[in-house]
Amino acid sequence: MDTPTLQKQQTLHLKQRITLMVNQYEVFASDGSGTPGDLVAFAQQKRMALKEQVTLYTDSTKSQVVAGFKARQVIDLGATYDVTDASGSAIGNFRKDFAKSLLQSTWHLEQPSVGVITGTERSLPVALLRRFVLSFLPYHFDFVRNGAVAFSVNKKFSLRDRYVITINDPELDRRLVIAMAVALDALQAR
Repeated sequence: MDTPTLQKQQTLHLKQRITLMVNQYEVFASDGSGTPGDLVAFAQQKRMALKEQVTLYTDSTKSQVVAGFKARQVIDLGATYDVTDASGSAIGNFRKDFAKSLLQSTWHLEQPSVGVITGTERSLPVALLRRFVLSFLPYHFDFVRNGAVAFSVNKKFSLRDRYVITINDPELDRRLVIAMAVALDALQAR
């Protein structure tokens, strides 16, 4: 799917593939009836990298890059991750707010033309239950810009990780949103 067509998508579906050695994800556009349609990206986390790195491809052949993200520093609890397009140009960045995340996970996402958007777990009670009692509970994030939800990431109950991403802000680069959604799964527990 080309970037202008991807940019028009308002609902995306993210599914983790079951693999032993590496995190892999498939991202689908919605087919209009609430179920996954066409594949828009395939993500793979780099194995044994000193700095966390994930590349988004057009499909599982990994022949064409869509975007990617990489940590600026080696193993840091509040690391900033730079998101770039296929040519290496900056799209934006995100980072986990370590202090706020002790009780309720909080992320800051920045797109140059849009500014900073803060994403927080929707429910503090669920966040606390997940941390201290029921770690399998799904989490839901709302990313807010100027008091309105710019996009949300909702984890579904499933044997493998599945998410529905709803994008309300037309200015957001979908590649940045996809990178953030993949990071919520790949990096959330760190």
